[in-house]
Amino acid sequence: MKRILATLSKITAALVLAAVVISCNKEQPKNASTTASTEKKAELIVYVNSDSLLNNYEYFKTIKDKFQAKSKKAQSDLTSKGTAFQREVAAYQQSAANLSAEQRAATEERLARKQQELQTFNQNAGNALANEEAAENEKLYNKVSDFLKKHAKAKGYKLVLTYSKTNPTVLFADESLDVTKEVVAGLNEEFKKESK
Repeated sequence: MKRILATLSKITAALVLAAVVISCNKEQPKNASTTASTEKKAELIVYVNSDSLLNNYEYFKTIKDKFQAKSKKAQSDLTSKGTAFQREVAAYQQSAANLSAEQRAATEERLARKQQELQTFNQNAGNALANEEAAENEKLYNKVSDFLKKHAKAKGYKLVLTYSKTNPTVLFADESLDVTKEVVAGLNEEFKKESK
């Protein structure tokens, strides 16, 4: 999930840069009518609080719970296999004195293979989870991005920024520009329809 926040942070940085460039290229208003026009244009720029979005988006909660369960199961499997291996090693150490040199060598070779299998199992399980998480993160990003494109077009927004306390590239934004609740509501509505 840190990858999601990192991706959102990169998007935020790019959007903030674009907003700064756009605002620098605009002339200052010369009278009250152009001030009203500029204020109207400023309202076309909104932001989404990515922390609130992730905490309240049901799809994200679902995949987060799924990955926590998978991670716990993988850790449990690894712990179980590791404990069984440690018991085998302890049993070998207790009986090693009573074994012939050939039996000791064969047992040590078998234990070394088991240790390697255990390490491979751990690495493969971790890689599988990481790959699945990356695919889900991309799917999550695409869902949010696609929704925001439609939502922004329907609302007339020209620029949608993201804000996060963990990576605050936007230092201040008026709360009237925060559209997080309506975005979360829309995303959750789409997720309900997809889940049926």
